[in-house]
Amino acid sequence: MPTSSRTTDTRPSEPSGSLGPLIVRPDSSRTTFPHQHRSGGARERPAGNGTDMAAPTITRRRGRSAALRREARTAWLMSSPALVLLLLFMGIPILLTFILSFTNTRLISPNPPQFIGIENFVRAFTDDPTFIRSLTNTAFFALIVVPCQSGLALALAILVNQKVKGVTAFRTMIFMPVVTSMVVVSILWSFFYQDNGLFNSMLNTVTGGGWTAVAWLSNPGTAMPAIILLSIWQAVGFHMIIWLSGLQMIDPVLYEAADLDGVNGWQRFRYITWPGLHSTMVFILVTITIAALGLFVQVDVMTSGGPQDATSTIVYHAVRRGYREQDMGYGSSISLIFFIAVLLISLIQRWLTREKD
Repeated sequence: MPTSSRTTDTRPSEPSGSLGPLIVRPDSSRTTFPHQHRSGGARERPAGNGTDMAAPTITRRRGRSAALRREARTAWLMSSPALVLLLLFMGIPILLTFILSFTNTRLISPNPPQFIGIENFVRAFTDDPTFIRSLTNTAFFALIVVPCQSGLALALAILVNQKVKGVTAFRTMIFMPVVTSMVVVSILWSFFYQDNGLFNSMLNTVTGGGWTAVAWLSNPGTAMPAIILLSIWQAVGFHMIIWLSGLQMIDPVLYEAADLDGVNGWQRFRYITWPGLHSTMVFILVTITIAALGLFVQVDVMTSGGPQDATSTIVYHAVRRGYREQDMGYGSSISLIFFIAVLLISLIQRWLTREKD
């Protein structure tokens, strides 16, 4: 019987859903399937460990790092003028003040400066009654100005925060003294405080001629209160604006919910307004305290520290000793004492006004 030329394939048939046997191409690290060869498909599975995929990621990271370095160099370049000015007019003077405070340096003297240790500091607290008086006057000024100015500014801010007609003009009038030079304001108020000035004339008119003229700036008992009144009037508008910005950041929904609950005005202020103004309050207290402790212009223009050192302050005393009396070493030691005092008071204020859990 003749043998058939057709040979029967005894290999097991592949399931209909199979992708077929794998074919590994010797010239490539990728593995493909037979049907991909037949269809010319480009879909191939990577057979490696992912190194070829990690390379673009590393490149992108290096590109981002280079971009960040370029941005950092640009930032330093743009800020360099301000940093140079800070170094010249703050960093170096502070360093020189620290060095000179331990010497007997004078502006004009044939003798070279000598290191004398803490003698200037001992002299300030034991042998200079004007320094003690200046320290007392500065503390008194700050204790009166800080609460009065911040409280009055808050009251004005709540007042001008109301949506009534003409409130913008009222804000402008209160803020106008802030943009006026303190020297100009001090000269103007010096005329007001004269014997025939505005205040004496006004009080004489109100009392029907029964008021006796007072020399406000020549009397040791009224000179410092007169400067306090001027200082509060001039700076209250600035802090009013800061309080106002804090008030406008409080969510109005809280006030609407309070109205629905039927709370009164004091409860609204105590439980909504005041807690929402905490960060603003800290900023205002610190700034007013620093400004009050640095009182100088009003004293220099209006009273020159008199009468009888009744208005002398630490800053004024340091300038008087350092420049007018040319005792730079002692003036620098007073300035260093002032710097340390302001720093400690600011830190104590910040700790007392911190947010408690």
